[in-house]
Amino acid sequence: MSGISTGSAVLRAVGGRSEAAAPGEWPGRVPLTVAVPDGPARGGIVVLHESRVFTEALLDLMGLLAGEGWLTVAPHLFHRQPAGTDVEVFGDNLFADFDAAFDWLTGRGVYPDCVGVLGFDDAGTAALLVATDRPVGAAVSVAARGIVTALRPDAPALVDAVAALQAPWLGLYGEDDPRTPPAHVERLRDATARAPVATHVVSYRGLAHRADEPPRVPADGDEADPATQAIVDAQRRIFDWFDANLR
Repeated sequence: MSGISTGSAVLRAVGGRSEAAAPGEWPGRVPLTVAVPDGPARGGIVVLHESRVFTEALLDLMGLLAGEGWLTVAPHLFHRQPAGTDVEVFGDNLFADFDAAFDWLTGRGVYPDCVGVLGFDDAGTAALLVATDRPVGAAVSVAARGIVTALRPDAPALVDAVAALQAPWLGLYGEDDPRTPPAHVERLRDATARAPVATHVVSYRGLAHRADEPPRVPADGDEADPATQAIVDAQRRIFDWFDANLR
C-alpha cells in the first residue's frame, strides 16, 4: 500500500537569493504532500491542484498513481497566501512551485523526461504551459481554462500555446462546464491536431470528467451510473497517458 506523507521542497533562487514564502512560514520552500510507491519509482508525477484542501478523493488519486509506481508530489500552491483568502493561484508563483517539486523529484533520481505533470482547473492550464518550456515527459490537464482568451496578459491562450508543446498532452473536459464551452474545446481540439507532439482532447457529457472526485461505488448487482463511469474512464486515461509516454 502506497504511503502518503508531507515534506517540503526548496524554491529556486530568484535574483541570487531564495524566494521568500509567507513571513515566518516555509521561507524559501514550498510544502508538499507526497505519495510514495512501495518499490522503486519508475518516474514522478507533479500534481497541481488549485485548492487549499487535499480531499480524500485527491489523496486516493495520488495513492493510485503511486500504486502504479509513480513517485507523486503535490506542492501546496496557497502557501504564500494567508488562511481564509480566496485568491486564485496562477502565474510565476505557481511555476516556481512546480519547479521546486520538479527539482525534488530529480533530486531523488527521477529523470526529467520521466516526470509528468497533472493539473486541475487553472492549474490545468499551467500544466499545459509547463509542457511548452519545461523538460517534462508528459502532461495532463483537467478542466483547463483560458482556451480562447488567455487567463493572464503574460500567458498565451491555449489554442495558441499548443503549437509550442514539447511533451505529449492530454486534455479532459466536461461538456456542461460554463468555463470551458464546447465550442472553445472544439477549437482547442482543432489546434492540437497541428501540435508537434501527441495530443488528445476528450469531452465527457455533463461535468463527470473530474478524476479528483470520488466515483460512486454501485451496490451489488447494480451498474455504475454514467457519471461514475466517466470518472473511472478519466482516471484510466490519465494512468494510460503517463504509462505510454513516461519511459
